[in-house]
Amino acid sequence: VKSFHLIKFFSLQKLPLRLGALGMAIVLWLFVMSDKEYSIIMKIPLVARNISAQKALKEEVPEFAQVRLIGTGNELLKAYLLKNFFENFKLILDLDHISEEYDFILNDYFSKYPQKVVIPPSFRLKFVEVVYPREVHISLDEYLVKSVPIIPQIIVQPIPGYIQVGDIKMIPPSVNVAGPNILTKEITEVLTATDTLKNIGHFTNRTISLNKSNRLIEYSLNKINYQVDIQEISERIISEVQIQIVNIPDEFRVFVNPQTVSLTIFGGVNRIAEIYPEDIFIYIDFEKQWTPRSQFFEPVVVTPNDILEWQNLSPRNVELVVTKGTS
Repeated sequence: VKSFHLIKFFSLQKLPLRLGALGMAIVLWLFVMSDKEYSIIMKIPLVARNISAQKALKEEVPEFAQVRLIGTGNELLKAYLLKNFFENFKLILDLDHISEEYDFILNDYFSKYPQKVVIPPSFRLKFVEVVYPREVHISLDEYLVKSVPIIPQIIVQPIPGYIQVGDIKMIPPSVNVAGPNILTKEITEVLTATDTLKNIGHFTNRTISLNKSNRLIEYSLNKINYQVDIQEISERIISEVQIQIVNIPDEFRVFVNPQTVSLTIFGGVNRIAEIYPEDIFIYIDFEKQWTPRSQFFEPVVVTPNDILEWQNLSPRNVELVVTKGTS
């Protein structure tokens, strides 16, 4: 029976994958069970430390280095599987005495300062050399901090019969960015991650991440809150809105009849309840609209940006009485 299952195992269509898995299992078993020393190349973090408080990295330092290590099979496998869980498994570049530029020849540096090769004592491994990169160029710049506005990349799609009132509110509206002067001075805004709010019908408060395109730039916050005011669409009649006459030449005196009008506005139910006649600007531009052949003119209506629309201006046209001014 066992031989039948073995034949079936090797006769399946995925024979190459199964043979590869079997071969890898055998190699790993020999590797782990052996007390013989092996040499292996492993990727471990490369960390720049002790930068002056007035300085910042102008160019990125590689996050990792390929390092050759020696150890028994089981020690190397243990390190390979668990190294990411140990914060003190790294190579350290000390930038304490660097003012602007410096080239680290890594193997010379770690040979001179072996304490900068940090391997947890629970791993019985010996550091041999850095395979890649062989050297690291360090370039420092003046450290700059400034505040820039946060720009949302958020699409709001209310359910039918509802409307977004006002802009998306960012909390806070700005963030401090810090880093090398040459990069930081070019930053004028920070974008949020993209998000889409679909079929919402109520006030919404959420958290969103900020986009970061360069590891050398630090933010005072990595996440912020934002608020979107969604209200049911309603209508309201606003009466006694004053008509303004603008751009009147000095030689004329102009009177409007009637002096006020009414209209219907549409928008979020709570928002339109806050609207007063003074919030709506209704005017006639004398220079652009007036002509001696006409007596009645249609005013221009300007409502707040978060009002959906207006209708039913009453009266639609008003009379202008124009006389020559007295000197």
